[in-house]
Order: sequence, then structure tokens, then C-alpha cells
Amino acid sequence: MGDLTTDVLVIGSGAGGAITAAALATHGRSVTVVEEGPWIDADAMEPFSLEEMVAKYRHHGLAAALGNPAVAYAEGRCVGGSTEINSGLYHRLPDHLATEWQQIYGIDEFTPAALAGYADRVEADLSVSRVPGAPPASSAVLERGATKLGWRNVEFARVFRYDADGRGTKQTMSRTMLPRAVAAGATIVPDCRVQRLIRRGDRIVGVRCRRTHPGGGVEQLTIAADHVFVCGGAVHTPALLQRSGIRHNVGNGLKMHPTIKIAARFPHPVDHGDVPMHRVTEFSPFVAIGGSASRKGHIAMALSDTGAPFDDALADWENISTYYAAIRSEGSGRVLALPGLRSPLVTYALTEADLSRLARGLVHLGEMLLAAGATELHPSVVGGRIVRRLDELGSWWDQVTRARANLMTVHLTSTVRMGENRARTGADSFGRVWGYRNLRVNDGSLIPDAPGVNPQAAIMAIATRNCDQFLADGR
Repeated sequence: MGDLTTDVLVIGSGAGGAITAAALATHGRSVTVVEEGPWIDADAMEPFSLEEMVAKYRHHGLAAALGNPAVAYAEGRCVGGSTEINSGLYHRLPDHLATEWQQIYGIDEFTPAALAGYADRVEADLSVSRVPGAPPASSAVLERGATKLGWRNVEFARVFRYDADGRGTKQTMSRTMLPRAVAAGATIVPDCRVQRLIRRGDRIVGVRCRRTHPGGGVEQLTIAADHVFVCGGAVHTPALLQRSGIRHNVGNGLKMHPTIKIAARFPHPVDHGDVPMHRVTEFSPFVAIGGSASRKGHIAMALSDTGAPFDDALADWENISTYYAAIRSEGSGRVLALPGLRSPLVTYALTEADLSRLARGLVHLGEMLLAAGATELHPSVVGGRIVRRLDELGSWWDQVTRARANLMTVHLTSTVRMGENRARTGADSFGRVWGYRNLRVNDGSLIPDAPGVNPQAAIMAIATRNCDQFLADGR
């Protein structure tokens, strides 16, 4: 039937797709991975640069979930997916959430102990570790400010491998799991957008794709497959399923960590080469405080959020870094594939409680930064007061409104929830889509709710678990 034929077709090459490809290829399965974006060498571009954003981000970084307010979000669109562009911070799924989700959604074999075993395997494969030596100045700000206030804080591990001199290399999927899959015989097909799954009864027999060649030529491609794993992420996995006529509990229930920021000015330079690895956990699980990428362009965007003149601050950009407060949101959203549109419509509705948490997070973040020695705070709030003293923070409570808050996120989950409760889920406990014998989802779409931490660790542990179950089935 197809121009290409494979035993297992993996759609998407991010954390879920790369884990799937490596696990199945190393067990002797014939695996083909298709990725909508290009294959770009992980060392070809400066991390967090404008060049990287244009080349590796979907929509060049300009995507948003529509709502009141809208929430900007970022996704990778390249071989390796969002693992190529994120900070590499790593945090296991909290045990209490695994227990809670197991009960609510009826997820089989989802105990904290079972997940810990899979996390151990992932961490050994990817050399998850902490930064050797003292933290960089931008990260030390979080530790110093929290400690002065008596707040709990922690240094997160990262998916980095360090050499004898302490130089770290982020273990993206293009550096780790995808080469492992290729070494075991897998084929990677970049620049290949899957337009539709081909259904035949209760099976998916292949996919129709549009492949772009380096010279600019385009061809239609059909790939026949015995098994299909959709790993396109929480936005594009449900969009593909919907375009293919699969809609039961698909695309609803989108979850994220809405995030509000501050550009903090200090009386001394701070580093700008990496993302801080410390997090303030005093207000977890509902509010987390951390640091963001802070290149000059990021700082300019953060300073502009208030709408006030910022020429003086930008001239001093080497003394400025950006920090955030992120919340576990009560709200939810939808992903909807619309006829004639290449990208799906993404919406998100924050609750009043979410707005209150964001205001609380912003004020606490301001407290911590002032305690750490910041001299000037620019909030991501239109018309927001630029704060220089502790007694000025109270004005922010009334300024974080639907009309004025500038929000963003990099964590999207929960659009094809897993579990045995069919009324709540789009796939079974191991990612098999309801009603189809050979169609599975194996990415962040399966996570039932926002985890309150970077979801990459949970995605990889769950994907490993699901691959083990698939192989044990002998299918």
C-alpha cells in the first residue's frame, strides 16, 4: 500500500517519541520515526538565541492559547522536539500525584514505586545530575533570597552530562535516544508532516504525509505500518487524531502551568548563558518560583511588558535577569483541528482562583528578589508598577487582571488522558487509543493533569513503561 513500510511508525521525535523509537528498535522492531521539523545539529546554534528560535521553534516561538487572558506558549519543531530548546531541568513526577491520578482515572500499574523504577532507567541513560561546583549567579539569587526569607528551595537536577572540567552538554533526544534508535536500525524521516491516519475498521494501516526536501521540493508520501505511536505533543497529537476522525475525549482537558514574570535589576552583573536550576518550593504544589532564559532579547521583551520606557534599564541589561512564578491551574483548555487550517485552534480558560494565585506568586517572587538584593523589578503586567521597595509590592495585587497580565508557558499536557475510566480518558492505561487495536499515544498528552514541575521526566518514565507493556504483549 505504502511508499514506505514499517513495523512500528513513531510520529514525533521529542521526549516521548525518541524514548519509544529507542526502546522498540533496540528490541528488534523495525521502526520509522517521522518528524515535521528539520534535523538541525544540536551544536549548530547558540542556545536560546533568536537564530535558534527561528529554526527550531514552532511558529518561530509565536504561539498562544486564546483566552481571557491569552497564554503564549513555546514548542519545539525539529528532530528532538522540545528537548532541543528547553532548559533540561529534570524533576520526577511527585508521588502524591501518581497516587491521586491512579485513583481518579483508574490507571493500571501507576504506583509511585513502579514509576520510580522507570525513572531510574531514564536517569541512567541520560546522565541526569546536578551542576558540579557553585551555582551560577542567576541561580544563586533564588537560593539566597529564599534562604533569607526562610523559604524552602531546592536545586533541580538537569539532563546534562558533565566532563572532568565541569563543562555540561544537554542530553537532548538528538544527542541520545535518537542516535541509539538509529544504531539499532531505526530510520528518521525529518521535514515530514503527517496529515492523516489511514483507518481500516479498528486498525490504523498507515499514514498520509507531506514531505519537504532540502531543495524545496514537496512530495506526498504514504507509509504503511503495523503499529502507530503518535508522539506529537499535547497540541499536535490530538490535532492529528481529530483530523483522522478520532475524537472521543481527544483535545479537551488541556492543562498548563501559566507563568508570570519579573525582569529583576541588580547592582552587579548576573550570568546570561543558562537557565537557573534553583527553585523556590515554599508554596508548592500550587505556586513555584524559578528563573528563565535571560539573553538580551528575552530581557528586552520582559522589560517592555509594563509599557513604561525601558531604555535606561536595557542599557544596563547585563545586570538584569528574568524570573517567574508558575501555578498549577484549575482552568483547562481545548485543542481543536479546524478544516482548512494548518495549525489547530488552542484555547485556555483561567479561573478566578488562577488569577489570584498568579498575583500571589508575583508578589512572593518580588519579595524573594528584593531579599536577594534586586534594586528594580519590572513585572509582566501592562501598566504594572516598577517596584524598588518592599512596601510597593502591594500594588501588584490589583494589577494582575485578565486585561493586564502577560502570561506564558512551556508545559502543555493532558489532551489524551490515560486510564481505564473511559468517561474521562482518550486512551487506556498504557496509551492505546480507545477503539483501535494498534494505535497508541506516548507523550505528554497522556499525563492526566498539570504536574506542577517540568513534565519531561514524567513523559519519559511513562513512555518507557508503555513500551515495556507493548513489548510484553508480543504484538
